[in-house]
Amino acid sequence: MRVIGLMSGTSYDAIDAAAADLELAGDRLVLTPLGLVSAPYEEGLRAALSAALPPAPTTLRAVCELDTRIGQAFAALAVRADRELCDGRAELIGSHGQTVYHWVGEGRAYGTLQLGQPAWIAEATGRPVVSDLRTRDIAAGGQGAPLVSVVDTLWLRGRPGVCVALNLGGIANVTVVPDGGGEPLAYDTGPGNALIDAAVRHLTDGRLDRDEDGAMAARGTVHGPLLDRLLAEPYYARPAPKTTGKELFHLPYLRAALAGLGPLPADDVVATVTELTAVTVADAVRSAGAGEVVASGGGTRNPALLAALRRALGAVPLRTSDELGLPSAAKEAYAFAVLGFLSAHGLAGTVPACTGARHPSVLGSITPGRGGLRLPPETAAARAAPVRLEIRG
Repeated sequence: MRVIGLMSGTSYDAIDAAAADLELAGDRLVLTPLGLVSAPYEEGLRAALSAALPPAPTTLRAVCELDTRIGQAFAALAVRADRELCDGRAELIGSHGQTVYHWVGEGRAYGTLQLGQPAWIAEATGRPVVSDLRTRDIAAGGQGAPLVSVVDTLWLRGRPGVCVALNLGGIANVTVVPDGGGEPLAYDTGPGNALIDAAVRHLTDGRLDRDEDGAMAARGTVHGPLLDRLLAEPYYARPAPKTTGKELFHLPYLRAALAGLGPLPADDVVATVTELTAVTVADAVRSAGAGEVVASGGGTRNPALLAALRRALGAVPLRTSDELGLPSAAKEAYAFAVLGFLSAHGLAGTVPACTGARHPSVLGSITPGRGGLRLPPETAAARAAPVRLEIRG
């Protein structure tokens, strides 16, 4: 089946569309990557999204408008991906949408909201769309994240020792995959790029929205008292599985940590929040007894962050997912193609040990395509959940 996965992460800088050929072959799910296309959010839409995100107040009208406009933006990219990557032969689309709120408290997830109305995608492409992929896991007592853990577990199982898959998005998350069939573990470690991006936008008065090539962090010096304040955040001491988001790690949070420290050079602030990401990720890796880290996500394009992470990891080797055949920039989009495929085949898309749910769940809601709802035929292969993910090509 030819599937397109659509994704926009917590940094909300762009929408990614990755296409793959997916097939069930015995106990394996075989993924052949077909490529990635991306498109930045139109400036006005990105500004409207930013203005509506916590801790800012918003209105139901703004939420409705965002749901429509984000859905239309996802639809336009899906049409492009079908044309450029699939020769117009895509059969299914898995859409993550744009997370705008993840409702957690006292270690429990109560709800989550992703915008990007799938009807616009189905109408524009004519293909069925699997969306709203997180809520079912929350209803089953899980965190609704990290959903990429099912891909990490299938893909990295069998590597020697303990392997940690790391995603460096706006929020950083890890999947711990032990050798020998032990239970995996997955959770959000804390901020990935979230506080870095917030600091850069604030300190440059909006002239920059990210630390391009880690230039500011590389020029700066880590400020010990600020780092100590940030590391005192109670979230880091909570047991896994756990999830977080920009509901916690946002600009007012950083400004509160800066209060009373006096004026600090902008580069030092960026260097410090970059170090925060590296230290909290490395703490998670060490606690897992990991033998290697396989990283993906936008943060892998930040040399200063990767250098800080390598220092914090010490002897634990850090590599990117590209080295194992899965492009790091596209990994999450491929993950949502996989999740859409699993749901369309009636297969669970969660690992309860990773999300904390009571049981595995078939995820999402399906919006029919132009030809109505036509699910894959039920076969013995389709009823058997894969135990391995193989990357071809």
